[in-house]
Amino acid sequence: MQQTLAWLQTQTHVKKRRQIGILGGNFNPVHNGHLLIADQVAQMLSLDKVNLMPEAVPPHRDTKRTISVKHRLNMIELAIKDNPRLGIERIELQFGGMNYTFDTIKKLKKKNPDVDYFFIIGGDMVEYLPQWYQVEELMELVQFVGVGRLGYPEKSSFPVIWVDVPKIEVSSTYIRRSIGFDSIPKYLMPDEVYQYIQEKGLYLNGK
Repeated sequence: MQQTLAWLQTQTHVKKRRQIGILGGNFNPVHNGHLLIADQVAQMLSLDKVNLMPEAVPPHRDTKRTISVKHRLNMIELAIKDNPRLGIERIELQFGGMNYTFDTIKKLKKKNPDVDYFFIIGGDMVEYLPQWYQVEELMELVQFVGVGRLGYPEKSSFPVIWVDVPKIEVSSTYIRRSIGFDSIPKYLMPDEVYQYIQEKGLYLNGK
């Protein structure tokens, strides 16, 4: 929290540009953990908005099966519709295939030169930063924001802003498995998202 406040104080006299957070993920499905992180970072760093950015193919881990982009986007739209601080960034879906964060941020900055971007990642991914593609160049293009994860230290040799967000260890994998066992994920995701999953018959096999 002290680091967050110190960063905010340095911004007091800086000419205001639009400041947009990006929270990437598969969102298969979106859940309250995603929404909590996005909303709290938006508020605590006084960002204009935080956009959830669904990925096409994740470059940092083994490719995994997922449901269609259409369903993932529909669920995100339902999840954020009542929160003006949150939005959707579709750029990785538009280009398809595997997108490295470095390439994505370059495209976003070219498209929106008046925006400063803040890329939100968990403590597990902060630890992995030295292995990211073109990470040194990426640090010149975007400000990284770290949120704590249980079992991972909140420190980095890179200039990461740490934001203190409640650690809710819910995962999309857990929710899919629960639905496969006919368990209702109450309090783990917005009710409207679960209703959509029921209506479309998604995750019935737990995957």
